[in-house]
Amino acid sequence: MSLHVLYEDNHLLIVRKPAGTLSQGDHTGDPNLLDLGKTYLKDKYNKPGNVFLGLVQRLDRPVSGVMVFARTSKAAARLSEQIRNRTIKKQYWALAEGKLPQSGQLEHHIAKRQSKSRIVDPPQGQHANLSYQLLDYKNDISWLEIQLNTGRHHQIRIQFSHIGHPLIGDYKYGSRIPYPNRSLALHAQSLTFTHPTTQEPLTFTADPDNHWITTFKNEQP
Repeated sequence: MSLHVLYEDNHLLIVRKPAGTLSQGDHTGDPNLLDLGKTYLKDKYNKPGNVFLGLVQRLDRPVSGVMVFARTSKAAARLSEQIRNRTIKKQYWALAEGKLPQSGQLEHHIAKRQSKSRIVDPPQGQHANLSYQLLDYKNDISWLEIQLNTGRHHQIRIQFSHIGHPLIGDYKYGSRIPYPNRSLALHAQSLTFTHPTTQEPLTFTADPDNHWITTFKNEQP
């Protein structure tokens, strides 16, 4: 499996994660982006011994899109601080069942139970907030652009499922529409943050997988 590199310098490695690929290793032993990134750097720069690569964000296995890795411990610490302070801007695309309003904001409390999340009444759980815009609508499917304001477990998936619009292919949260390769229609389309050393604002984008629903494939906004 090859690594799709969007950008790299001495401090950062930005890649495009395919749907179905792990962000980091787990009990399955399947290929994962963290190990692939280390191998890529080791081979490209002929580095002896272990290669440092910091995982500062994750995407669920069935989700595609932009991911950032840190090539130094200082970069990892500074990127993690941006995530804690919510200064990193995450924009997602999603395909949801049914027609949603032209724009909206979802605000709930979410509690994680084992591998699944659920909506709970406050003060239980963690506050979760996102906003969205409707980009297109066809065949009872809404193409959404989502600004994620908090980063809770399965947040986008559970919040849209809760209001009756599960994401395509998300059987765990109520979808009955299949999606290829056991994935779901959620894509981290762009990531905006401040470079950990130069303080330059950076934005990276990635197109969805080739199997993005055919109805919208050639009509990107």
